[in-house]
Amino acid sequence: MIAPVIAVSSGEPAGIGPDICLALQKSAVATRHCRLVVLGDRDLLRERAHRLGIDIAGLEVRHVPLRAPCVAGRLDTANARYVLDLLDAACDGCLRGEYAAMVTAPVHKGVINDAGIAFTGHTEYLAERTGTPRVVMMLAGTGEQAGLRVALATTHLPLKDVPAAITREELTTTIRILHGDLVGKFGFVKPRILVAGLNPHAGEGGHLGMEEIEVIAPVLDALRAEGMDLVGPLPADTLFTRKVLAGSDAQLAMYHDQGLAVLKYAAFEEGINITLGLPILRTSVDHGTALDLAGTGRADPRSLFAAVQVAADIVARR
Repeated sequence: MIAPVIAVSSGEPAGIGPDICLALQKSAVATRHCRLVVLGDRDLLRERAHRLGIDIAGLEVRHVPLRAPCVAGRLDTANARYVLDLLDAACDGCLRGEYAAMVTAPVHKGVINDAGIAFTGHTEYLAERTGTPRVVMMLAGTGEQAGLRVALATTHLPLKDVPAAITREELTTTIRILHGDLVGKFGFVKPRILVAGLNPHAGEGGHLGMEEIEVIAPVLDALRAEGMDLVGPLPADTLFTRKVLAGSDAQLAMYHDQGLAVLKYAAFEEGINITLGLPILRTSVDHGTALDLAGTGRADPRSLFAAVQVAADIVARR
């Protein structure tokens, strides 16, 4: 039997992406189920491996050439397109069936935008690349925090724009995608999803905002009538306590920092990002490029290991 292949995009070349990808060859992660292929500039990976004292011989690399020379820790807009070349190669390979999944190392949104390329993030970019009208971002804990699967109703929006973005139609679509992938990718038969309110104390009966009464509660009622196990809208400050979390399979936050602050506090080193709703499987680290650590040997690869392992586990369940 031929092992499924997982493509690992090495991310921003000046950051720790190449470093943590090189660490994969020293780990047994995913090797029982899948074959790993790192996408990146072969010479860059060799140079970084030499700098870190790592033998690159055991790493399978698909060469994607840099657009300009790269210095660890120093961003260069000339290589912004290279970062997107990596994503395109991984995404298109998944669409062709060449790869069973893609795992992404961190990119630097700022340098891509400084190069004149509009880029909000991996999630939105891959949605456009695959022609997917709607996706959902979910970050998940692993290990002791495996019960944390925090999805977002809105993603990279200024806080002032969040209330208008939470409509009945959009929230319904978000929950359908979340529920569908919890069943289809994670294997839950009837996932229990906790849903946060938007306002403090979930609106305090309308005294602190009407979104819970006018939008969130009606959506939950309608989807419960279809058989979904949904709890909420709950005050976000107590939703993430151990007692309330017990027995839940996922949690839905209304905006970025409402959910991710908790996830990153609890599981930063081994947390991962999963894009739900895509026609391909994509997982990612949940940290940034850490330019100051690039090439120093101090980058922590555990989030990448976890992202690869979750992807491999989902592939194995297919």
